[in-house]
Amino acid sequence: MIPVPGFEGRRIAVFGLGRSGITAARALKAGGALPVLWDDSVSSRMQAQAEGFDVEDLTVADWSGFAALVLSPGAPLTHPEPHWTVGKAQAAGVEIIGDIELFARAIAALPEGQRPKVVAITGTNGKSTTTALIGWVLEQAGLTVHVGGNIGIGVLALPAPTPDAVYVIEVSSYQLDLTTTFAPDVAILTNISPDHLDRHGGMEGYVAAKTRIFQAQGPDAVALVSLDDDRSHRIARDLSAPGRHVRTVSTAVAAEIRVDDGVLSIAGEPVASLNTARSLPGRHNAQNAAFAWGAARALGVPREVAAGGLMTFPGLAHRMEHVGTLGTVRFINDSKATNADAARQALTSYERSFWIAGGRAKGGGIDDLEDLFPRVVEAFLIGEAAGPFAARLGDTPHRISGDMASAVQAAAAAAMVTGRDEVVLLSPAAASFDQYPDFEARGEAFRAAVLALGATPAASA
Repeated sequence: MIPVPGFEGRRIAVFGLGRSGITAARALKAGGALPVLWDDSVSSRMQAQAEGFDVEDLTVADWSGFAALVLSPGAPLTHPEPHWTVGKAQAAGVEIIGDIELFARAIAALPEGQRPKVVAITGTNGKSTTTALIGWVLEQAGLTVHVGGNIGIGVLALPAPTPDAVYVIEVSSYQLDLTTTFAPDVAILTNISPDHLDRHGGMEGYVAAKTRIFQAQGPDAVALVSLDDDRSHRIARDLSAPGRHVRTVSTAVAAEIRVDDGVLSIAGEPVASLNTARSLPGRHNAQNAAFAWGAARALGVPREVAAGGLMTFPGLAHRMEHVGTLGTVRFINDSKATNADAARQALTSYERSFWIAGGRAKGGGIDDLEDLFPRVVEAFLIGEAAGPFAARLGDTPHRISGDMASAVQAAAAAAMVTGRDEVVLLSPAAASFDQYPDFEARGEAFRAAVLALGATPAASA
């Protein structure tokens, strides 16, 4: 745990007792604060009381006595409308912050020579893989690394800081909206495409939230920004100024860190081939690798060590994960692809695929993927979006399977009869909430269905 100082003896309202909220309460308490907790869920309140926390109905509390509101990133700050706690905090002049801001203040409170390094990653797609990949590369370099935030462990639940440590933190737009002093030593923006627009009041608000990752960086800090989409490109241009260390990354245009045909080059000098990397297929993973390289080099990792880390990265579950093989057919679990832009990254990684898609569609559905339909040998559609996706696919071969087990069985049978090396690809281009609690559960259902066919698990394939 990372104790949060600065609020000793002061009452702090904490709303939302999920992973980040309860962890924030523990960290505040460890730092000497008096957290006052509330959640709409009775069971969450009971668990907090059982842990010894002060649970108080914040709807009737005296807000003038609070030093801050720590708001769950799941509660809206501004859109579609502010959460009721936001109105109460603003009326009382109480600052509103989140767990990432508490982390930032805990680090800033340390003497300068005792502070660990912080690498922060955000973006619409690729941030989880980039976060894990950076953590892996730094671990291979022998550094003390703690990986968390929006991926895995809540940031304040990570081990207490030591001068030799590096925190590699994934941060969402919701979390960034609740920051004011967060100042990572290396800040990364992987890309920006439309997502969560309802929570940010549109694209302008979403871009502004993502850009907050750079807002408090000091003159010695490094910003790594993609040039592969127009919005990120504009951000890179706007950040560039005398005294700022902005390094550009691309798989498509000239940039300081570039991947072209699988070859990673720095300022035009080839340094590593990613074509034999264990778990980095596709253009999007080339971009992830370029960011990991840039972060590692910014922290002083030697070139050859950074390259070796990229080659041995084992990959993440549910992100282009090879789960098994049946004859000449490989099964790829990309359940994390909850929007069309993420699915594009997977579809472009294979010349042909038997595509399992569907779920709860997001705005635009699969409209933006039409140029990739020729790569789809046949689509197998599941969930609420099966009908709309079928209509959009038009003449592209497809069938409505409905559920995951039926889709996997039908896709495997269709792929097997070609006699070719084929790929059955789960890349839903939709949220999971119509049939599953989250994308992880959806990915595990895919894995179970694949193994039920008698496929050899990837670990021994």
